[in-house]
Amino acid sequence: MNKALTKTDFHFEGQTNVYHGKVRDVYSVKNDLLVMVATDRISAFDVVLPKGIPYKGQMLNQIAAKFLDATADIVPNWKLASPDPMVTVGLRCQGFPVEMIVRAYLCGSAWRAYKSGVRQICGVPLPDGMRENQAFPTPIITPPTQAEQGVHEEDRTKEEILSRGLVSPADYALLEQYALALFRRGTEIAARRGLILVDTKYEFGKRDGQIYLIDEIHTPDSSRYFYAEGYQERFDRGEAQRQLSKEFVREWLMDNGFQGKAGQQVPEMTEAIVSSISDRYIELYEHLTGETFEKADLTDLPARIERNVKEYLATL
Repeated sequence: MNKALTKTDFHFEGQTNVYHGKVRDVYSVKNDLLVMVATDRISAFDVVLPKGIPYKGQMLNQIAAKFLDATADIVPNWKLASPDPMVTVGLRCQGFPVEMIVRAYLCGSAWRAYKSGVRQICGVPLPDGMRENQAFPTPIITPPTQAEQGVHEEDRTKEEILSRGLVSPADYALLEQYALALFRRGTEIAARRGLILVDTKYEFGKRDGQIYLIDEIHTPDSSRYFYAEGYQERFDRGEAQRQLSKEFVREWLMDNGFQGKAGQQVPEMTEAIVSSISDRYIELYEHLTGETFEKADLTDLPARIERNVKEYLATL
């Protein structure tokens, strides 16, 4: 029986708003704190799939918490505590309307654009003669603007962002500095686990004049990893790289005729499929952290989360 958490409807003391995203439900408390619940919903091709994946929310929340703690010396972050395996409580910040996407390798959407003749991403020039999954000379930042709800993000150049006043020049310089420093730290941690951090996204906000790192960081949902072992041999032969990401979910969907296009139906998610995806996510967690994943009690997830969060909020 699937005991995944796919919907929440909490009412915390001082609650002022709630936002239900594709994967996370974010509760505002007293307009000062955020209670971010990582549900077990799973999305691909901008579509939330009909069944949740047990333990996915716990795994993503705990990876993000570990990386937030491991990078707090680089830039302050929003996290205050994780009172439940699926929850992080933190400071409410005014988010910047841009994401900082750092890419160290030419792959994914960047490769598809490059293959079609494009030689720049968000205004960043790319050299001729590159191949799929090839490392850039140095990591590059490609900053799409955050979309309004229900609208896709738009690629922007640094110059466009500054000329439109979306971010001040001083703040943007800090965002670039922080993003590259975070990526270096993520790369070092990944290397110790036999992985290559290929690309990732960072979101930042501001509170009382201070820039904070917000949202998740370095999870398989927000980042792409290659296995270091065999990377060069596969690249030399022009073969696909072994990835540690949720790409396997997209591949299963594509193999069954679904890419999120009009008229396509999500393939049936049998219990066996759901269980196998859950197992793969746990493998991702253990490989990325080097720790054994400890499954939390699924008996009554909403009651457990509500109890743990309320107990934590009462201490503030």
